[in-house]
Parts: sequence; structure tokens; C-alpha cells
Amino acid sequence: MRILIAALAVLSAFAGQVQADESWPQRQVTIIVPFAAGGTTDLFGRMLAAHLQGKYGKPFVVENRAGAAGNIGTTAASRAPADGYTILIGTTGPFGINPSLYSKLPHDTVKDFQPVSLIARVPNLLVVSNSLPVKSVPELIAYLKANPDKLSYGSSGIGSSQHLGTEFFLTKTGTKMTHVPYRASNEIMNALIGGHIGVALDNITLVLPQVKAGTIRPIGMSTLQPSPSAPDIPTIATTIPGFEASAWHGVFFRAGTPSSIADKLHADMMQFLASADVKSKFFEIGAVPAPMKPAEFTAFVTEERNKWAEVVKASGAKVD
Repeated sequence: MRILIAALAVLSAFAGQVQADESWPQRQVTIIVPFAAGGTTDLFGRMLAAHLQGKYGKPFVVENRAGAAGNIGTTAASRAPADGYTILIGTTGPFGINPSLYSKLPHDTVKDFQPVSLIARVPNLLVVSNSLPVKSVPELIAYLKANPDKLSYGSSGIGSSQHLGTEFFLTKTGTKMTHVPYRASNEIMNALIGGHIGVALDNITLVLPQVKAGTIRPIGMSTLQPSPSAPDIPTIATTIPGFEASAWHGVFFRAGTPSSIADKLHADMMQFLASADVKSKFFEIGAVPAPMKPAEFTAFVTEERNKWAEVVKASGAKVD
């Protein structure tokens, strides 16, 4: 009899957990964006928050936890309860680059997180100063080989996606340039426009307005396929087969979050990414919706982590 009562108690508790999971969310959900307000990651977080809040009638609040190249917000999410009430918008930096760039991290991006889905890929655009006699990727490669270490390129800091994306390009082409780190992308653009640097590989959202204004020259898109937002700009992969160095943004839960909640959020995201309004807004900033099943997203993050580990090693970059 005691065994039967104990078994019924376990079943009752399990049923209660399932019921609680199915009724998610019952209260406020926090969406951690590990970067400052106003950027692309923040935009995706707020768009998703508005969609989920409109659907469930519960508050979905974006919390910007910027600092240390996304590590501060990522660490905060890794310490949240695995109850589905904290969502992390993870990106290329914290999940692809930082695990090999930083000697020590207070979180483990593999063990501490549960991938839900990719949100979007955002191409980087390879651009040059108008004063540089280069109008294509092959011409840039030829110029670099004829003038080793005479050109400089800008980035928003050591280990940033601009830095390592350009190093990836240099490794693939066997060329050299001098790295000039800045604090932000707007400083990179000002330096490029002023001719203080010759080259930059930066987010299409920030670069395309300058391209359209004619202040800098575009020569290559970092995606395997042309960008719908700028279809006339050829891909770098046309010259360097397989080259891809794009930013990406995805949704993660804390590891151990009930599968029923994770499955529910995944279904919500598929609906979100299929929306015509969302697709239109993504197109405006050069982003490409990229829905994935959790297993596909997990494999994608693993591939990204391995790829950038090789680039970090080749570049010699390290943050202690």
C-alpha cells in the first residue's frame, strides 16, 4: 500500500508539472539581450517580445545586460532558473567566438544552454575607401599581395566579429593587413570615409546606408548567397569558395528547461518568423529569417564554434 501511495504521489507531481508547463507563461518573462539598446540584437529581442506579449497577454521584458563582448548578459542567463522565464538572445560573439577567444569564462555555452531556434542571419559587407583603387574582391586580393601590410582595416575591437571576420578573409587569401581597433562601428565608418583605413568588414545594417550614399565602395557580401537587400553586390564566396562570415542571432533557454516549454517557444518562433510584417522589417535592415529546429540549431552553433576557434588560433587573438 505504501508503494502504491508513493507511486500515485509521483504521478500527481508529474501531472502538475506538465500542467504548469502547458500553461506557460503565467507571469513576466525576461528576454536578456547581452548588448546595449539600439543595436541589431536588441531590435530582434524587442520584436520577439512584442510578438509573444501580444499572443499571451503576459509581459515579456527586454533586459539589456551589455559588456565584455556579450559575456555579462550570457553569464546572467546561465545562472537563471531553468523554468522558462528567462530567454537569451545569443549571437555569433558569445556562442561562436568567445569560447575560444577568452581564456576563462564563468559560463559554458554548451552545458549551460538549450538552443531553441536561430532567428536570423545578418550579412557582413566588405567595403573599401573610395580612395582605394579597388572595385572587386579579386582586385583587393591582388592589391594586398602587391602591397603586403600597407593597408589597414578597422574593427570594433580585438576579438570582435569585424576583426575575426577580416582575419578569416586574410587567412583564406594568404594576405596581410594592419588591424586598427575602434570603439564602435560608427567610428570605423568615419575612418573609412576619411581614408584613414582602407578596408572594413561590417554589419550590413550599419554599412548599407553609407554605400547607398556613395561615401564608401562595396565589393563583397559575406554570405554564401546574395543578400535580398542588396542583390547586386556579389558574394565573397564567388571568389573564395565556401567563405561565410555573417552575424547570427538565436534564442536560447537555460539548460534543463522543460521540453514542453521549449517546444512551445519554438512553435511561437516559427509563427513569428513566418509573419509577413516580420519578414518586411528584417528585409529593411538586411537580415534574413532563419528558422531552425532545435537539433539543427545545436549543430549550427557547434559548427560556428569550431570554425571561429580555428580563426582565433590563426589570428593569435586572446583575451585573458
